[in-house]
Amino acid sequence: MMEERITSRKNPLLQQVKKLLTSAKERKQTGLFVSDGTKLLQEAVRYFPGLETVILSDDVTAQVPEHVRLVRVPGDVMESISPMQSPQGALFVCRLPEKQSFQPQPGMLLLDGIQDPGNLGTMLRTADALGVPVALLEGCADPYSHKVVRASMGAVFRTPVVQTTWEEAGAACRREKIPVAVTALSDRASDIRQANVRDMAVVIGSEGQGVRREILENADAQLIIPMSPHCESLNAAVAATIVMWQMTRL
Repeated sequence: MMEERITSRKNPLLQQVKKLLTSAKERKQTGLFVSDGTKLLQEAVRYFPGLETVILSDDVTAQVPEHVRLVRVPGDVMESISPMQSPQGALFVCRLPEKQSFQPQPGMLLLDGIQDPGNLGTMLRTADALGVPVALLEGCADPYSHKVVRASMGAVFRTPVVQTTWEEAGAACRREKIPVAVTALSDRASDIRQANVRDMAVVIGSEGQGVRREILENADAQLIIPMSPHCESLNAAVAATIVMWQMTRL
């Protein structure tokens, strides 16, 4: 395999990488996204067909497929473009996958307005591990931002991310007669341990705002995770994990 070498920080490829790391608009316009780290690179090589370019520091080794562009850069150049304070010496550019159509399924999770990249990535990682289908509704963080990809530990390379709207998801669930439940801190909410969540589509909202009123008003059920009286709420990713665990219990 031929290796290119780039030493200038003003190189067009490196400038594009910096834009892709910081701008969702750039990712959407170009159809590309960037991730970092040797572990995630291994996941992309193994599972993701959209890997296009790998950028490595001079002192880093990695297995790169023959068809993928390989670029070497000095350590100081890598530090100038890496999003991490302590770069692992690997950045890679991937093509965004084609849009996945929404297919309603019992025992699936719908994420509403999950804006924190760490929470979203953790939810995608857990869903991948437990085999729970997930769809992102409006207001979620970009699943292909480097922070979400990192928090997902490469789940976005292994499992296609479905993005849709509440209007589409709600209508599809009604059409397929799949009840929609929402997690809510409400007197009307039922104990999740008593609900048959494996037959439902369950909506998880953000920690700050919760599930949107529009969805609350149209849901078939409200669910609550029992907690100690002195505890106000759970982290959204933790709540989602508990819901998914309930979905997969025998």
